[in-house]
Amino acid sequence: MTGPGEQELLTGEAVGLDVRPAGFLLRSASGAIDFLVSVVPLAAALYLFFAVAFVGVSVDPALAQALFVALLVGFIVVLPITVEVATRGRSLGRLAIGARIVRDDGGAISLRHAVVRGLTGVVEIYLTLGVLAFVTSMLNSRSKRLGDLLAGTYSQHERVPAPLPFAVAVPPELAMWARTADVAKLPDRLQRRLVQFLTQADRMTPATRERLAHELAAETAPFVSPLPAAHPHLFLLAVAALRRDREYAALMRERARLEQVEPLLRGLPHAFPDR
Repeated sequence: MTGPGEQELLTGEAVGLDVRPAGFLLRSASGAIDFLVSVVPLAAALYLFFAVAFVGVSVDPALAQALFVALLVGFIVVLPITVEVATRGRSLGRLAIGARIVRDDGGAISLRHAVVRGLTGVVEIYLTLGVLAFVTSMLNSRSKRLGDLLAGTYSQHERVPAPLPFAVAVPPELAMWARTADVAKLPDRLQRRLVQFLTQADRMTPATRERLAHELAAETAPFVSPLPAAHPHLFLLAVAALRRDREYAALMRERARLEQVEPLLRGLPHAFPDR
């Protein structure tokens, strides 16, 4: 059950991954932090620059202009690019919200991506005071700013909540059915949706819980035989419990077989001395 802010990313091995782009509010908070990190040191450096320039010290105008431009370029362009490349898509603001800049295919960004984002950021963040980035992010499903659209990147939210403890058992009404039921292995995506539904069912409204239970039961039914005459929620609880118990039993049998052959795997052939 993929949330409204999540999207499925298909890897090169045809494995679907649920990724969560950072939302508009999170990106705004991250951008505000990074903006302050760049502007506050720049303002301090410019204050020192003008303080030295106007105390009567003779400074060549061309040199003063070059130093002024170097300060602007260093803090507004070079610093964000360097931080983004060195941290592989992170920054102080993204560390605060738990996000990282990645390519559209989920891979790590390179220098090219950081340069495109940094140069575009001069226009959409500094020259327009963030208005262009603000509007672009609002109109994009992944909250991309203009630099992300040009570079082929987006901000991926990597901070996930701690898993909630959850114990599931076969409902008493289906105990007799569970003894002879045949429950095949569910597809990974369906299994994730099933677990998410069962862990979050208590926090759903009755209407939402009923609707999702019927939808998931209909998707799970082709993998179960025979189908019990039970409420969809009870049916899903029984299926989850059976799959868990049977997969655990299979893992224990595999572990026992490996323990039996471990002396043969680790032993030396023909009593060869261990030197």
